[in-house]
Amino acid sequence: MNTAPKDILTANDLKQTKPRLLVLEQIMGRDAAVSQPDLEKKLGGEVDRVTLYRTLSTFEEKGILHKIIDGAGTANFAICHSNCTSHHHHDEHLHFNCTQCKKVYCLDIKIPSTTIPKNFTMESIQLMASGICENCNIKS
Repeated sequence: MNTAPKDILTANDLKQTKPRLLVLEQIMGRDAAVSQPDLEKKLGGEVDRVTLYRTLSTFEEKGILHKIIDGAGTANFAICHSNCTSHHHHDEHLHFNCTQCKKVYCLDIKIPSTTIPKNFTMESIQLMASGICENCNIKS
């Protein structure tokens, strides 16, 4: 997504507050998802924990970010594709958790379609792979 943080907020009918802009700036342009604890550290005294939590929740509800739970149970966030909306996320792709650097990557590999038993309603699906990422493989 090559859109400025201000444009993303405007497109989603959100006020352009400093915390929202700072959070988007920290997440955009990364090659991997960022964890909530890492965001807390990076934003330091500029955005408190409650504001960060509310901002991340709002962005997820609006289809701006999607949440990935890593192997340790930590929430990580990545920018959604432009076709995600508040009504439906289209983040059905493979997430890769590196066991060495602990980064979570969104890989452009679609999850195969699946059917579920009658009377079940699927709201989301995640596929997580773990192993060693490209950067860690190059280092070793």
